[in-house]
Amino acid sequence: MEINPSSSASGGLRRASKFYKYQKNMVIKNIRINSEAIKFIIEKDGKVAGRAYLYLIYNDLHSEPYGFLEDVFIEESYRGQGIGGELVKAVIEEAKELGCYKLIGTSRNSRTEVHEFYKKLGFEDYGKEFRIDLRVG
Repeated sequence: MEINPSSSASGGLRRASKFYKYQKNMVIKNIRINSEAIKFIIEKDGKVAGRAYLYLIYNDLHSEPYGFLEDVFIEESYRGQGIGGELVKAVIEEAKELGCYKLIGTSRNSRTEVHEFYKKLGFEDYGKEFRIDLRVG
């Protein structure tokens, strides 16, 4: 494996590249692009009631980033009060202001109440997510 520095002409910041040789006449280049994460915290009565993360992800398909909504969590005692909706609306607004061309939110198949929550906020059931857990234990 060789490491080769690279810089970005667009979007995200790029770090060193890695080159992997797998077969004769084939090389896979790994160019690291830094993405940005923004943590949102919602408070009620001076206490943290919930959180969400917005990740800005850059790729070669668009000049603008897309947003990835992750780790939306509302403390149990604050659920059912509209706090989660306000939190996700703030994330949506921030993604728009940052020029994201789309925002993706995911949820496990079994969480039908979360699916309905996202649909009420304007999200569409658009596709299927595939996952591989890389840490054991």
